[in-house]
Amino acid sequence: MTGAPVRRDVTVVITGDRIAAIGSERELKIPNNSEVVDARGKFLIPGLWDMHVHTLTKEMFFPLYLANGVTGVRDMYNPLAKFDDWRREIDEGKILGPRLVASQTLVDGPKPVWPLSIAVSNEAQGREAVLSLKKRGADFIKVYSLLPRDAYFAIADEAKKQGIPFAGHVPVAVSALEASDAGQKSIEHLTGVLLASSAREDELRAAALRALADGRSLLIESFFKSEVEALKSFDEKKARTLFARFARNGTWHVPTLTVLNAFWTFDDPTTLNDPRLKYIPPFIRLALGWDPKRAFGFKIRTAADVAEGKRLFRRQLELVGAMHRAGVRVMAGTDTPNPFVFPGFSLHDELALLVRAGLTPLEALQSATRNPAEYLNRLDSFGTLEKGKVADLVLLEADPLADISNTKRIAAVVRSGKLLTKAQLQEMLATVEAAAGRR
Repeated sequence: MTGAPVRRDVTVVITGDRIAAIGSERELKIPNNSEVVDARGKFLIPGLWDMHVHTLTKEMFFPLYLANGVTGVRDMYNPLAKFDDWRREIDEGKILGPRLVASQTLVDGPKPVWPLSIAVSNEAQGREAVLSLKKRGADFIKVYSLLPRDAYFAIADEAKKQGIPFAGHVPVAVSALEASDAGQKSIEHLTGVLLASSAREDELRAAALRALADGRSLLIESFFKSEVEALKSFDEKKARTLFARFARNGTWHVPTLTVLNAFWTFDDPTTLNDPRLKYIPPFIRLALGWDPKRAFGFKIRTAADVAEGKRLFRRQLELVGAMHRAGVRVMAGTDTPNPFVFPGFSLHDELALLVRAGLTPLEALQSATRNPAEYLNRLDSFGTLEKGKVADLVLLEADPLADISNTKRIAAVVRSGKLLTKAQLQEMLATVEAAAGRR
């Protein structure tokens, strides 16, 4: 993932949790009593990161992440999770799990969309939210859709003063251009991008704000309608200016194409019969609307809406490709466990969608390896295969640069120098499947 040519016939020596040496077998001195993994004909990549998840339970999600080669996640909202305890248990070897970067909860407007969010009405409350979350140990501040303008910019200013990044949605009251200039480190789900590329931007934003008096379904409906109208009035010149600003400001994007696509396909027969459903317990499916008849926002989904939504998704794919070509940095994220977005598994779906959007297989892989490490200022420790870096690795049966779907063909995973064989990974999956069936 350094961008250098693929190296073949290479031996990798791991000592403790670090890569001790990389070279040909003739060049290297293999330590006595080493555990040897025969990787002839296989391909080694850094551990994968899913940069947008919601980890509901460690028992169900951690094994699914690792079995799919996901050795790190950025959790965007889980106010009930005990991330410090989870990290300690992982570090002490009591449980197996990925590296965790977490926001704890999110900061929203006075009538938040999600429970246990921090409700903010003004500038003073916005600043207090930043201070509170930093004290609680949040790795970053997550901003959300209903934040008032003055509160949002206060959060941006206070986050800069406190040396903590902020990321998330672009609030409806703020333009994506303003968010980039304010220092928002990453934008999720392409929020605000189409609106900021519309010739009718101000008019459509005003209409969306009027519609968002309150209500969870109104957020989805308003977002969908404004996206469709923005697409109809798309302005190429505005879009080029916006993308150039993203690139100049270093504003990262996590498009979460998997969830954007799932919203318009999750009642298709093939989706409803997805074999990976066996890993998702009924209580999660029920709580999060995996049943199309009970799904969040389902009532607004007429046949015409679905057709329009699929056209919108195709345009979103094109937007990601255009932003990438303009130099905008992209990271892979899924927004699991939204309906039919599977922990661990769907990161591979995301990589395939990024290739569809125009990234090369190498660039797609970097969006889940090198780019997250760079974003998190940890490129000195992981993200590429180099001597001295942490041994978070995935061994594949086939070349992912020839076909991105080969990331699914996992032969083994190494997490902090600990080898997880294919048999062990299969056992982990079987344990989750059995537990899901009992719930």
